[in-house]
Amino acid sequence: MVEVTVTPQSSLADRAGQKKLADRPVQVRVKGLSPSQLVTVRTWLKDEQGERFQARAFFRADATGEVDPTLHAALGGSYSGVWPMGLFWFLQPDSLFRRLVKRVRLELFNGLQLGTDPAEQPLGSCQAERWYVGPGVQRVPVREGRVRGALFLPP
Repeated sequence: MVEVTVTPQSSLADRAGQKKLADRPVQVRVKGLSPSQLVTVRTWLKDEQGERFQARAFFRADATGEVDPTLHAALGGSYSGVWPMGLFWFLQPDSLFRRLVKRVRLELFNGLQLGTDPAEQPLGSCQAERWYVGPGVQRVPVREGRVRGALFLPP
C-alpha cells in the first residue's frame, strides 16, 4: 500500500504548543512504491478566494520503494535537484499575480504526470496546513505617497 505523509501535518503548533509558521520545515515521505518506480508528487491548494496553486516534482523511488525529497533529487517538474521544501516553495498560481494562503494537498501519481486535472486519481495523498501569519498578528496596510506595503504588528 502506498503511503504519503507530511510531518508535522500542521505548522500551527508543535507538541509543546509553540506556534509554528510556514517558514518551518516539514518532512514529506512516500513509502510502499516499487523499487525504482518513477512517480510524480504534486502539491496543490485552493485559497480562500478559490484560486488554485500547484507544484509538481518527478522522483524515482529508491531501492526500498521510498521517496524522500530531503535525500532524493527531483528529476524535473516545477524544480529539479534536492529541495527538501521544494513542493511548497515552488507552488505557482494557475492565474498570474495571486498570493498563496493556507492548506496544501499532496498527491502521488504513477509515472510522469503533467496534466492539471484535479479529477485524476492519485496513488496516495495527504493534507498539510501552512500558516503565513501567526495568531493575533495585525496587518496594517501602508499607503504613504508612492510607498505601498504592509506592517505586521505582533499581538
